[in-house]
Amino acid sequence: MSHPLRFGVWAPVHGSRAARHDPDEPHDASWARNRALVLAAERLGYDSVLVAQHTVNPYDETRDQLEAWTASAALAALTQRIELIAAIKPGLYHPVVLAKMALQIEHVSQGRFSLNLVNAWNRAEFERAGLPFPAHDERYAYGREWIDLVDRLLRGERVCFEGRHFRVEDYQLKPAGTYRARPTIYVGGESEPARALVADHGDVWFINGQPIAAVADLIADVAHRPAAVGRLRYGLSAFVIARETDGEAEAEFARLLSLSRRDEALRNETRARTDVASVMFAKTDAAASHHVGTNGGTAAGLVGSYDTVADRIRAFHAAGIELFMLQFQPFEAEMARFAEQVFPRVRG
Repeated sequence: MSHPLRFGVWAPVHGSRAARHDPDEPHDASWARNRALVLAAERLGYDSVLVAQHTVNPYDETRDQLEAWTASAALAALTQRIELIAAIKPGLYHPVVLAKMALQIEHVSQGRFSLNLVNAWNRAEFERAGLPFPAHDERYAYGREWIDLVDRLLRGERVCFEGRHFRVEDYQLKPAGTYRARPTIYVGGESEPARALVADHGDVWFINGQPIAAVADLIADVAHRPAAVGRLRYGLSAFVIARETDGEAEAEFARLLSLSRRDEALRNETRARTDVASVMFAKTDAAASHHVGTNGGTAAGLVGSYDTVADRIRAFHAAGIELFMLQFQPFEAEMARFAEQVFPRVRG
C-alpha cells in the first residue's frame, strides 16, 4: 500500500487496559513506569505512543492516573525518535492556552508532537469539577469551534475570531512552523459529528478496535468526503495476544477474559459515569464479556499465532489502516514479544 505501516502503544496512564486482577500486570500508572515503557518502546522500534487524557482514573477512582500533557512534555525531552500523541478534551482547556502548550512540546520534541482530539465520555470528570458537560453533539459543536482556533494558532496565524463559544482578539503564538506547518491532529470518535469533524480538521482518524469489515465500511464512509487538510490517514486501536500457535494465544485470551470478568463491578461504576450517547461505549459495552482491552480491544482480532496476527495486520493495512495503536498485558513483556516476532513478519 502507498501509506506506510506504523505501530504505536497506549501508555499505561491508568495501569492495566484489560484485567485488573492479573498477577503478571502491576497496578502501576506512575510516571516512572510510563517513562521506562515509552523509552523501551522507542528502543524496540515502535513509531508512536498515545498518552490518553484523564484527570482521575476513569475505571477505578481509587487508583492513580498519569497527567497527559505534563507527561508528554517530559517525554519530549527524554526521547529522540518516537511520535508523542497527547489526547485532549476541549472542555478542559482554552484553545489559546492549549495551542501554546502544544507548540512548546512540538519545539522540545523537534517536530514529533501530535494531539488527539477526543469528545470525552466520563461525565463525572467534568461535573464533579463544576465544568459544563453538554450533550454529545453539542460537545462536538464546541470541539469544532475549538479545533478551528487551535489549528490556526498552531500554524502561527494572527487570529481574530468571535464565535459562539470563544472570542480571540489579535492573537499570535510564536515560535510556530519551526519543523513543519503544525503538529499532526488526530481525531477520535465514530459518530456522524466525529466523522464530519475529522474530514474538516483531521490528519488521522483513530478507529476503535473492531472486525475488518466494519473498519473498511468506516473508512469508505469518511474517505469519500472532501478532506480539508489533504489525504486523510487512518489508525486502529487493538489489544494484541500473539503466541507461537493459535492455541496458545487462545488459551491466554481465555485467561485474561476470565480475569476481566472479575472487574464487572468496576465496569458497572464506569457505565454509570458514561455518556450514553458515546458511540465507543455503545459498541464495546455490549461485547465487553467477549473481549478484553479498551477502545475495542481484542475485537480487532489480533489474537493468534505470530503468523495469524501478521496476516490480519496486513489485511487491515490493505483496507487503509496506517497506524496500529496497540495494547498488551503484561505490557512490557508482550510489547517486546510483538516487536521481536511480528515486526519482522510485517516489515520485511
